[in-house]
Amino acid sequence: MARRRPPTVHGLAVVDKPAGVTSHDVVGMLRRRLGERRVGHAGTLDPDATGVLLVGVGNCTRLLRFLTDLGKTYRGQVRFGSTTDSLDSTGVTTGVFDMSGLTDAQVHTAVAEHLTGPILQIPPMVSAVKVDGKRLHELAREGVEIEREPRPVTVYRFDVEPTADPLVYDIEVHCSKGTYIRTLADDLGRLCGGGAHLHGLRRVAVGGFTVEEAASPDTVELRSLPEAMRDYPHVQVDAAIAALVGNGRALDREPHGFVGDGPWAVLGPDGDLLAMYEAHEGRAKPAVVLPGPPAT
Repeated sequence: MARRRPPTVHGLAVVDKPAGVTSHDVVGMLRRRLGERRVGHAGTLDPDATGVLLVGVGNCTRLLRFLTDLGKTYRGQVRFGSTTDSLDSTGVTTGVFDMSGLTDAQVHTAVAEHLTGPILQIPPMVSAVKVDGKRLHELAREGVEIEREPRPVTVYRFDVEPTADPLVYDIEVHCSKGTYIRTLADDLGRLCGGGAHLHGLRRVAVGGFTVEEAASPDTVELRSLPEAMRDYPHVQVDAAIAALVGNGRALDREPHGFVGDGPWAVLGPDGDLLAMYEAHEGRAKPAVVLPGPPAT
């Protein structure tokens, strides 16, 4: 069997995903455009959602879990008065409620008391979560609904603002990975004595990567691997320590500048990303060691 050639194109694409395509579609677009097979994304966006999708190319795919771990910020609308089977405006209406008496105070109280901070959230059936090897959205398409275990997530900030329509609120949510905004909208409707669904979801930031610096799949340019890890503290080492890093050696934290709890991006003397390190038993231990340049 022929060995797959090693990747030759490396970097991070900060994509502004358009509506109507899947996150996997975007990966396919970049594979074709860049001529590189090793491409993956960090954090799925629904087909109808838009905004920041981080896509790793080449060796950057080995860093995707660190990008996935970054917090996310979303904007959209919660529309009170009806629920849908998908929990958003793409689904079939499952319930209609008279919420003409809804007040700003009700909405803000429900958000502050129940939907902010560490919460437990049940993944929607239309999510990409896998159960027994099958994604929930695949089961949903087959008309199957199964019990899902609640998962801990954190909502750091949940802003709600009224609009000209008394049953429509603009929202901005800053949350941990794994948070479903459509579930927040559905829960908010129930907490306010009726029902609601999500409309017009846009992811405006992943960590420090914002939609203002994102570009379409057709025009996006790759960023360097150190830039891809810019949300993590950087530790630069000399040539001697770089050789130890290349061999996967654990390092003492204080003498080598590993400050805080990590993870840390370890750079060589020339500024190239050598590895990602994590805290382990009082030391810094390599989680990912990147391959060096090919021998000449």
